[in-house]
Amino acid sequence: MTYAIECRQLTKTWPGKPPVEAVRGIDLTIEQGICFGVLGPNGAGKTTTIEICEGLQKATSGEALVLGKSWATHGHEIREQIGVSLQETRLSEKLTVLETLTLFRSFYGSGIDAEDVIARVSLTEKKHSRIKSLSGGQRQRVAVATALVGNPRLLFLDEPTTGLDPQSRRELWRIISEFREAGGTILLTTHYMDEAERLCDRVAIFDKGRILAIDSPRRLIMDLGAEHVVDFTVSGEQAAALPEEFGSNLPGVISARMESERRCLSVGEPHVAIPALLSLIAARNLQLTSLTTRQASLEDVFVHYAGHGLNDETSGGAA
Repeated sequence: MTYAIECRQLTKTWPGKPPVEAVRGIDLTIEQGICFGVLGPNGAGKTTTIEICEGLQKATSGEALVLGKSWATHGHEIREQIGVSLQETRLSEKLTVLETLTLFRSFYGSGIDAEDVIARVSLTEKKHSRIKSLSGGQRQRVAVATALVGNPRLLFLDEPTTGLDPQSRRELWRIISEFREAGGTILLTTHYMDEAERLCDRVAIFDKGRILAIDSPRRLIMDLGAEHVVDFTVSGEQAAALPEEFGSNLPGVISARMESERRCLSVGEPHVAIPALLSLIAARNLQLTSLTTRQASLEDVFVHYAGHGLNDETSGGAA
């Protein structure tokens, strides 16, 4: 089987005093025809790994094969079969949408007609508008269109919806889903857990240059053993002295942790855990100031494996 991406003991070390190990021996295979998500905070090594796969960086050691080929020997063939949308794409603001897509189409031996790809990203009414006049969501759709115009088999999307309004995010979700349904493969990085759960067939959790876990979002959440999370805060004279694991021994509770000001209990049986928690709070002469329940998510999976939140900065790595 030819994988869309295959990384073998991939490493990347940036020079410095001391050197920075951005990627530390990653093994990764991504099947064709799926949407694969890469999750991790800034500094986790995910962007460096992806840039090696895109041919933008060279690995210090190890190998990264793209569609069964090596950048060292088949770079031109790989470029003809991939599309790339980076975290920030700077397009000429004086060109129109149609002129921009016509230019990018000229870079490929074959591909999609510029007007067809503009229609695919729902920008036909804007095709004669200059880039500088577009909204943030429209510009991001143009950036994705530049990655689609070569009719790629593999699409790299690096945080494509960061900073967009909900409507623009949903529009990009539609574009991504349609590409996958047509048989394409997507490598997606995102900070949005709902996005990963909605779009991705499989995800990899990166932290400090390593992969901590790989599986489908549903399986990773199920493997926690906790279907729900109880978030709560308390006040009182004893509140500041409470241990981080406060409540972990209660019936129905699987684990406890702190997230900023909030305490979080991962629970399998909320109808058992919540009454026991309320009794414990009363017995300690504490006051419950807030309590919410929610379903477990990929954010909880990340905290379980990494020991910190997805939005926390890591140390000793690069993006």
